[in-house]
Amino acid sequence: MTAVPGSPPTGRAKLADVAKLAGVSVGTASKALNGSGRMRPETRQRVLEAVEALDFRPNQHAQSLHTGRSWTVGLMTTDGIGRFSTPVLLGAEDALGAGKISVLLCDTRGDAIREQHHLGNLMDRRVDGIIVTGRRTDPRPPLKGIEPIPTVYALSPSTDPDDISVVSDDRSGAQLAVEHLLATGRTRIAHITGPAHHAAARDRARHTVELLEREALQLATGRVHFGEWSEAWGRRAAEAVLRTAPDTDAFFCGNDQIARGVADTLREKGLDVPGQVAIVGYDNWDIMALASRPPLTTIDTDLGEIGRQAALRLLDAIGAEPERGVHTVPCRLVVREST
Repeated sequence: MTAVPGSPPTGRAKLADVAKLAGVSVGTASKALNGSGRMRPETRQRVLEAVEALDFRPNQHAQSLHTGRSWTVGLMTTDGIGRFSTPVLLGAEDALGAGKISVLLCDTRGDAIREQHHLGNLMDRRVDGIIVTGRRTDPRPPLKGIEPIPTVYALSPSTDPDDISVVSDDRSGAQLAVEHLLATGRTRIAHITGPAHHAAARDRARHTVELLEREALQLATGRVHFGEWSEAWGRRAAEAVLRTAPDTDAFFCGNDQIARGVADTLREKGLDVPGQVAIVGYDNWDIMALASRPPLTTIDTDLGEIGRQAALRLLDAIGAEPERGVHTVPCRLVVREST
């Protein structure tokens, strides 16, 4: 086995070895692990990576007695299916696990009574902090009665501006999609998305219209097509768009399910994708994007990074004065055969 640069030659790694590898002081390394003190997320991440590389194992029992911490964090989700919360959870575990912190997953299924039940259990277990996530980007009311427990909201921001929230930057996502389509020569772009009462649909639609107007363009049909987050809606909406604006040369869709439905309609009508019409989806859900014919160019919201950033900010909030407010994670463009 190749030795990790900076690792001790033999024996169990010590905190000083972690500090040396991370390029920080022993005090900073200790604060990064026990959640005390304020530091940049990048610094804390370097310490956690050093812990992982050296397989450093702190004495949790001794630390618990010394700090009064349980070394557990609760992750509360309203997303029973796990489509969005699972990647967030995995990202959070990557950051917390390196510091040997356990994660307790609680699924509220969107039920307020169940949420209070889980919250009571987490408080009884004296968790060090809580991460709250869900399957939508709509702001949600903050948890009640948890003032002593640091809490971070991931993907679904808190309505309280004094809370800490980590969300996807939908403006950057829409910008990546629109600029990509414009760069491929498309100027007659239609936008099909989900329900208008969902923040994700409204925000992505608003940004799309603004970005096109900045280029002196407008949507192919003159309006946004709000509907459902489904393939069936994508098929129906594509039919309506082509009847109204047969010269449409691109579809930017609010999610990958809609985009796959659009691809089905275009294929049935004998339209070449991307030769005649390009398609961009949203979410980079592999099950949809890769199974589409052709595979979809799409926007990746980087849910894992949202979870990782939420965990790092939670660690920063434990025992320190955190940086409050809403923090955004940029999206990524994933180019495939549909553009």
